[in-house]
Amino acid sequence: METFQLYRSGILEMVFQFDSGQVVYQEKDCTNNQWSNAIELTDEKNGELERYYHINPAIILEHLPEYTSIFHTDKKQAVTPWGDIYQKGQSNTWVQREKQFPLDIVMRDETPVAFISTSRENCSVLVKEGYEAYTPVNLWKNGSVSAPTFAVEYGGNYMVPMRDGIKLATDVWLPKNSTSPLPAIFVRTPYGKKLFAKSHSHFVQRGYALIIQDTRGRQDSEGEWIPMYSEMTDGDDTLNWIAEQSWCNGNIGMIGASYGGYVQWAAAASGNPNLKALVSMVTAGSPFLDIPRKGGALISGMLAWAFAMSEKEFKPENMLRSDWDDVLKIRPLRDIPKKALGKDVDFWEKWLSHPVNDAFWKIQDWHQHHANIHVPALIVSGWYDDNGMGTTEALETVADYGPHDKKILLGPWMHNANTARDLQGVPLGNNALRYDLDFSYLQWFDRKLKGIDNGIDCAAPVEYYITGENKWASANQWPPENIQWQHAYLSSNGNANTSAGDGALLFNKNVINGSDKYIYDPMDPAPHLIDVSENEIGVPANYKEVEKREDILVYDSESLESPLTIAGDIRVCLYASSSAKDTDWVVRITDVDPAGNSVKLVDGVLRARYRNGFEKEELLEPNQIEKYVIRTSKIANTFKKGHRIRLTITSSAENFIFPNTNTGEDPATDVKTIEAIQQIYHKPGTLSYIQIPVLSEEKKDY
Repeated sequence: METFQLYRSGILEMVFQFDSGQVVYQEKDCTNNQWSNAIELTDEKNGELERYYHINPAIILEHLPEYTSIFHTDKKQAVTPWGDIYQKGQSNTWVQREKQFPLDIVMRDETPVAFISTSRENCSVLVKEGYEAYTPVNLWKNGSVSAPTFAVEYGGNYMVPMRDGIKLATDVWLPKNSTSPLPAIFVRTPYGKKLFAKSHSHFVQRGYALIIQDTRGRQDSEGEWIPMYSEMTDGDDTLNWIAEQSWCNGNIGMIGASYGGYVQWAAAASGNPNLKALVSMVTAGSPFLDIPRKGGALISGMLAWAFAMSEKEFKPENMLRSDWDDVLKIRPLRDIPKKALGKDVDFWEKWLSHPVNDAFWKIQDWHQHHANIHVPALIVSGWYDDNGMGTTEALETVADYGPHDKKILLGPWMHNANTARDLQGVPLGNNALRYDLDFSYLQWFDRKLKGIDNGIDCAAPVEYYITGENKWASANQWPPENIQWQHAYLSSNGNANTSAGDGALLFNKNVINGSDKYIYDPMDPAPHLIDVSENEIGVPANYKEVEKREDILVYDSESLESPLTIAGDIRVCLYASSSAKDTDWVVRITDVDPAGNSVKLVDGVLRARYRNGFEKEELLEPNQIEKYVIRTSKIANTFKKGHRIRLTITSSAENFIFPNTNTGEDPATDVKTIEAIQQIYHKPGTLSYIQIPVLSEEKKDY
């Protein structure tokens, strides 16, 4: 008989015994810290474990003999009989490839002793009894963090009144038998508070009050649901309510991802003095920089999210459709919900009814109040996070913080961070995932809310992953302090169309004067390579075939004679004209290998009518040259020897933004389109270029 223990975020939650092909388990009840009797593992329970922990004990038991036979130290890669691909990592760990939520395996003496699965919020470990020291469990046992000594007690549901009389449904969870006021961790969500109770219960077990609230108009809360509209004042009011409770000592932290990150910064923007720490993961940002009107263009890629949020209760099944190609072509845009869902969606109508950055949008823009924000923040995001510009705004907000008040972790991750080593066929390093994210979250709260001196704020404030080299590096700030800004200028003989053209990127101004031209047809937009149902629109992909289109201008550097590393945000300055009254400019930076594979690093978009700011619309004078500055998301990447830096320019990105009709009419109601003749200039006075943050010296590995 073999005994395996299942830990989540360092807390032992279940014990399994493998005996003669059967699995029995005992489960700890966190409300009384008592263990259940031994129960035979059923298919239903096994499915629940796989959904929550991403670990399937029954399948692991079935495969133990194969694991023992195929993972040898003299191999670098192994493929299981059922097709799982593994590569040899560090410390006798075999890491799984080409799967989301991979199951990594720790071997000792050619025997599997532990199985590890990571996510954005938790790290789960199934470990053979006695082998905890070889797993992330060791971090929790030996690190300076609060011990899980408490049972969890439900403190009740409260309808907390906001300043306008609307009441928000709020659950309270408390450490059982705690006699003194406690620091509190506050979670606000539009997805239903019940979804988050279990995943955050370990904070309660470690001596924190936990408060989880349905945001306005969602689930059990009152009021109208308008995404992001009331979060600053509602967060402020609820923070005050928490601080007034007898069980709270006035030290409150917030944690959450995506919308759950946005509500933290919105609450912090109120200047509330009770908020003492943030753990911000892949946060959403301001409306015209991030979502839903990125660069002024309406993001089509977030339509799946809009459908899932179209009712009071979160409906993720609304994202899974086989007809997204047809849905995204419905016109006018205003009719999409009614034709695709059979009903109108109020917030969709509001989004379309406010074409400029007016009071409706500004009330949602926490970043305009960044001067009010002084809360210590741990910030987590990834290069391929489709809310990446939200994190960019967060990084700008903490730029002037002292090194002890910020901790920044930037990985090679998509929005659902820390869950995959291979994205859209683009392989990352075996070290791309981290086992210590959830440990860092607790360390941060322990340091900022309990005053435990655990060293988290003494290490380098920034840790970031360099793709290409596939290594972790550290810095004192973001962008790193040792970058040099370099300009690469566009050049051609007027034939930069397609990757077979003559477009060049030159690190000097000795360009060939002239311009490049293409025709943009809104009825035939250039592809943006994503799966809409996945609800991930920032992932990398190989654009080699897409770049053969005549409506894409391609500018390449020379093949590099030595590696070049960039780290920061790239800016693209274009001088361009269009025959239309309005159009879009879409830029993309890719890493091109000697075989011609062109892997996207970052992209950016700007709608022409907003070239002078999002507060007003200014249609174009046809064929008049205008200046456009387009900011891309952040990246750290090493272009290897023999690789090229590529800039592409086009005017569409199907599945990412709704195509600009070029008519200059209201996009919400427009059903007509016209072709536009687009021209990019590279000549004195109108010399287009990109600004690249080049890392000037080697940084130590993480």
